[in-house]
Amino acid sequence: MVGFKHLCRYCDKLVPANANVCPFCGKVNPVGKLRCPKCRNPVEKGWYACSHCGLRLEIICPQCGEKTFLSDYCSHCDARLVVVCKNKKCKTEQAPIADTCVKCGRPL
Repeated sequence: MVGFKHLCRYCDKLVPANANVCPFCGKVNPVGKLRCPKCRNPVEKGWYACSHCGLRLEIICPQCGEKTFLSDYCSHCDARLVVVCKNKKCKTEQAPIADTCVKCGRPL
């Protein structure tokens, strides 16, 4: 582990700067800027659309049906906002922004 620790955006505990998962709360992407799932440009919570690609950043949560900001988790029910490819050989997790898998191209 090199460098300073950063606050987890979910539980506010100090985690390594390169952490992919918070060791305290178990949530993914605990540090760094929020990024658009389509173009990876930085975005901010509360934005309606990505300033670079125009992707709409407000979606309906597939778990609770409430409008939420498109990040890693629903702001209402805390469910992870991902879809999983149904192809048995693929099973890629991705943001719910397309009708086809980003890896194998099959319908989701």
